[in-house]
Amino acid sequence: MLKTYEAVLEPNGQLHFLEAVPTPSTTSCRVLVTFTTEQQPADTALCGASLSEAALAEDWLRNEEDAAWAHLQLGK
Repeated sequence: MLKTYEAVLEPNGQLHFLEAVPTPSTTSCRVLVTFTTEQQPADTALCGASLSEAALAEDWLRNEEDAAWAHLQLGK
């Protein structure tokens, strides 16, 4: 199974993973590297998910949303 990990490659060639990765095994493994032109935001609060949360919360907290999802909430 493939798993993707986000990392930043520094100009000196050092690779910094942005999340925990499993401990490498004692054998070599194959990796795929994709370079993007996007710059890493200085503040992770600027990511799209964080920016959209407040706007989406207005919809999520409506009574109509609660009613629409009630069938999935056991015990209610």
